[in-house]
Amino acid sequence: MEIVWNSLRDQDWRPAALPLQQSRAYGLALAMTGAEVCQVAIRDAGGAAGHAQVVRRRLGPLRLSLLSRGPLWREIPAAGIEARALRCLGRAFPLVATPERPGLRAGLPLVTPRSHALWQITAAPGALRAGLDGKWRNRLVRAEATRLDLRLTRPLPGAIAWLLTADAARQRERGYRALPARFTHAWLAAAPEDALYTEAWAGGERVAAMLFLLHAPWASYHIGWTGEAGRRLEAHRLLLWRAALHLRERGIDTLDLGDVNTDGAPGLARFKIGTGARIASLGPTILIGPGGR
Repeated sequence: MEIVWNSLRDQDWRPAALPLQQSRAYGLALAMTGAEVCQVAIRDAGGAAGHAQVVRRRLGPLRLSLLSRGPLWREIPAAGIEARALRCLGRAFPLVATPERPGLRAGLPLVTPRSHALWQITAAPGALRAGLDGKWRNRLVRAEATRLDLRLTRPLPGAIAWLLTADAARQRERGYRALPARFTHAWLAAAPEDALYTEAWAGGERVAAMLFLLHAPWASYHIGWTGEAGRRLEAHRLLLWRAALHLRERGIDTLDLGDVNTDGAPGLARFKIGTGARIASLGPTILIGPGGR
């Protein structure tokens, strides 16, 4: 197996399924925040061809490689090929990897597999609506009847500063970490057309907002906020629905709604599942030490 670092041209980076962490815009944004980002081609004598985007970081004297939701393959590789590729990628520096597909046996497990909600939005609007859970659809109908003022625009840094501040405060309050505001600013600088910002207003008051990042043919729900009035009016539900229709018109075929945690956040999990999204299991997060073990 041959691993070729920094070998990919722009036109090569177009797989059929593209998670956020393997998109070119993600790599550019991280590079703008000071990370070392590498694109990798994976070649095998048996014909398997894969791509991977790897981030290298320093932890004191150590260098660590991070691979999230990859590698991506032109076709599903034969058994053992993906594990072999990860071992090859981990030969120079320790590699922490979260493969996109479950069932991989390679390295030392660090975190158990997670699940993501992937909403395919290619169907006609009527069919897409019919695919909603009945309760989800009924609440959407109620939200539509409130005549909320919806605004869908390309986000400008000044216009979303409040949303990023609110998101950072929520991370501190709830004790979790997500991509920081500087990443979002870097994304908007690197790929200004590849984002969608949505707001819902009622009575002259902003009651909900959502920010999506586009990495065609996929897009990802990035940040959201809903106030008390927005929750009462089901504004978040209506924003997500209208955003999905808009993204569909822009050629997006899959909307990644993020992590599904039925134990820690059952209400949010039901909200995502209610769209008709497919629940996809990722592989476990694993550590592969130098030498490919």
